[in-house]
This record gives sequence, C-alpha cells and structure tokens, in this order.
Amino acid sequence: MPDIRDRVEQDRGLLKKIQLVIPGYAGYRRREDIRAADNLLRIQFANQLKGVRGDLEDIRDGMAMDGKVQGLQSIGNAIFTIEGLEAKIRHAEGGYSGLSSTIRIEETELDRLYEYDYAMLDSLDKAAAVVPMIRDASDPKSFEAAVKGLREAIAAFESAWKTRTNAVTGIQVR
Repeated sequence: MPDIRDRVEQDRGLLKKIQLVIPGYAGYRRREDIRAADNLLRIQFANQLKGVRGDLEDIRDGMAMDGKVQGLQSIGNAIFTIEGLEAKIRHAEGGYSGLSSTIRIEETELDRLYEYDYAMLDSLDKAAAVVPMIRDASDPKSFEAAVKGLREAIAAFESAWKTRTNAVTGIQVR
C-alpha cells in the first residue's frame, strides 16, 4: 500500500507549494498535509471495518435464513464490536487541529501517529482474511475457532487504536 503522506505531497496545488516557502507558514502547511493524510487513513480504516461488518452481516443473515441458530450470538457480538469501532474511528479527532488547539501535536509526533495507524492495517487484514473461514466453516467447532480468530484480530486493532489515542492525548506511559 502506498504511503498516503507521499500522495498528499504529490497532490499539492500551486498555492500549497507557494505556502511551503513562506517563512512561518511552511510548518503549518506540512502539518495540515499530514493531518489530511491522517484523516484519509482513518476513513480508510472505517471503510474497511464497514466492509468486514457487512460481510459478517451477510453471513449472519444467511445463517438465520437457513435456520442455523448456533453461532448467531457470537457473530452478532463481533458485528456489534466492529460497528462500535467503526464509529469511533470515523468520528475521531484528527492528529492535528490547527493553529490553536487544546492538544498540540508536532510534526514528528504526527508521523509517529501515522505509523501507529499504518501498523493497524495488519490487524484489519487478518480480520478480513478470517471472514471466508467463518463463511466456509463446516462444523460448529471450526465456526467458533474462526470467530475467535476474528475477535482476536479486532481486539488487536482496538488495542492499537487505544495506544494511538493515548499517544495523542499525552497520557501514554513511556
């Protein structure tokens, strides 16, 4: 996956390029570009979570239509967890909030936050990879094992998200 920060830099228009050479404004322009990349990545996370949730809802609906009630609760719980995470991610504050903010984050810190975000892609990829295993499970034991793998991937994603949030608010213990 290409680095979104590079894409944001490549897509700068003439005005933004001029702003980069204005003393005192260049740092603001770079932080705004990093903020835009951060926002794009969080939207991507939320959309990926929505995709996994949609696939799980399709599986759940198929199970209900086929009268397979065993496993509906565990898949429903996973859907509920993913839905909550999706909302948190989609509506989260950006990594940088302009010229005057309660929590001011410098450029190097923004890059580190972006790296936390980028690392969370692994957990999302694992969650998405488990969905076909849930769909194709031939017995209750393999179904529950696949759902457990999904819950673990989502828990790893949520843990990384909390670490990121703690780093933003400055309450992370170092």
